[in-house]
Amino acid sequence: MEAGGADRPSAVNAGRLAIAASLALTMSAVADAGAKTVEVHRLSHDGPSAFVGVVTFSDTEHGLLVTPDLHDLEAASLHGAHIHTHADCGPASKRGDMTMGAAAGGHYDPYDTGRHGGPYGQGHLGDLPNLAVEPGGSATIPVLAPRLRVADLAGRSIMIHAGADRYQHHAASNHAHGKGGARMYCGVIE
Repeated sequence: MEAGGADRPSAVNAGRLAIAASLALTMSAVADAGAKTVEVHRLSHDGPSAFVGVVTFSDTEHGLLVTPDLHDLEAASLHGAHIHTHADCGPASKRGDMTMGAAAGGHYDPYDTGRHGGPYGQGHLGDLPNLAVEPGGSATIPVLAPRLRVADLAGRSIMIHAGADRYQHHAASNHAHGKGGARMYCGVIE
């Protein structure tokens, strides 16, 4: 073993513990009476089905903190996530086909930009950062949506897609597009 190698694992663990402690303090500091916790379910052609966890939304001085506590997600490193217009996770007709989660409508876009610019761009207000999913299917890493507040969410839904969002506009006929692909998980925000 090289010199100092014995200390390396404990230094890494100490660093991880410091980061976790800092994140826990930050999360407890932003949690307030205005926070919303939403149940998320896997989508099926019949509507929402299996419970996969919760997402908590909290206001911070830098925007909306989105804290997932999800399990049993499809194995992918990243999943696109968005706030959708309607508080409905059911199937609906989309371009003539019944589509899972289509009753949620499109991405929340109160200024009618028609642009898919990502959470930091000048497009849909409902564009969130991608959620990181561990190999076992859990997602617990918080993300920040700087242009949103908890007050913007009532009467909407959170939609989690099959793949990563590349925040690119797409042709309507291209299903493997830049918005994360198929709608897979959804939660109604009351």
